[in-house]
This record gives sequence, C-alpha cells and structure tokens, in this order.
Amino acid sequence: MRSKPKSKKKAQQKHLEYIKSKIRTVPHFPKKGIMFRDVTTLLMDYKALKKTAELLARKFKNKKIDTVAAIESRGFVFGALLAWQLKKGLALIRKPGKLPAETIFEEYELEYGTNKIEIHKDAISKGDRVLLVDDLYATGGTMLAACRLIEKLGGKVVGCAFAIEQKLPEGKARKKLKKYNLFKLVEFDLE
Repeated sequence: MRSKPKSKKKAQQKHLEYIKSKIRTVPHFPKKGIMFRDVTTLLMDYKALKKTAELLARKFKNKKIDTVAAIESRGFVFGALLAWQLKKGLALIRKPGKLPAETIFEEYELEYGTNKIEIHKDAISKGDRVLLVDDLYATGGTMLAACRLIEKLGGKVVGCAFAIEQKLPEGKARKKLKKYNLFKLVEFDLE
C-alpha cells in the first residue's frame, strides 16, 4: 500500500527547518550582546544552499523584475543565485571604496554602529524594477539604505528577499521597511 504524498506546505516546512538547522549562531559577535547568524555553514551544505535558492526564486519567479541587486558580502551569494535562477543581471551594493566607477552612497545605522553603502551610478536605470537581496535583516538599516540607493537612481524596489530574519523587539525592522514587500525564509528570535 502506498503512503499518501506529503502536502506541499509540509514539504516546504521541512525544507525550511532543514535550512534553519544549517545556520550557526555565534554569540557575542562582532560585539558583546549580538547573536550573529552565520550563513557560512548553510553555504557549505549543497542541499541547504540549493533549497534556499529555489525557495527564494519561487517567490519572485512570476514578478516583473529587471535587475537583482545584492548587498555585500553574504548577500552576493544569494543575489547571484537568484539572478541566475530568474535570468536577470546582478547589481552589487558594496561598502565604500570597493567599486571602481562613479558611485552614489547612503549612510545607515547597524545594531552595532554606523556605516554606508555604495552602488555604481549606472547599475540601475530609471524605471528598473529591482529585487534587493541580502542574507539577513535585523534592524533593517542596511536594506533601507539599499532601497534608498535604488530609488535615488530612479529604480523601483519590487521586493526585499532574505534568507534570515532576526526578530527584534517591537518589530522595529519591519516598521522601517513597511513600504516594501519583504520576504524571508526563516526567522530567529532573540535568545
């Protein structure tokens, strides 16, 4: 007798649990009190990496997207995989001084300090529909700065995709990014 096939929802939940199990938590990095979600362990596992890329791409495969933009550095991995699966080009958003041509920048706050990011002025054309990708969001500062960069160049942010959401008290990150379509695969509560 054949067993009944699992529902798609149960299968997806199993994949998400597997992905989450492959993310290492490093306490007190880069400073005391931060619970750093390390995706390098997920990246080392082919099955988890493949399923992460597939699930992120599935969410956006039927959306009109002109460009995928990824945030340095771990976002580059997921951004490249999504761009490949969605058959789109990839724009890079980097830390200052890393891009060789003319750039624009945006400053932002992190949970452990401040920084800024840059993008080439010619990376996004006016009217481009852009999917922004990063490995994780916690405070939302980096992604909000990236959204502003895209908009400064005349692009439209059609989605913000993450492998991980680090839940913070009062949903502060979601409030910062409330005007954008956010999608994450897995979430972690503060511990």
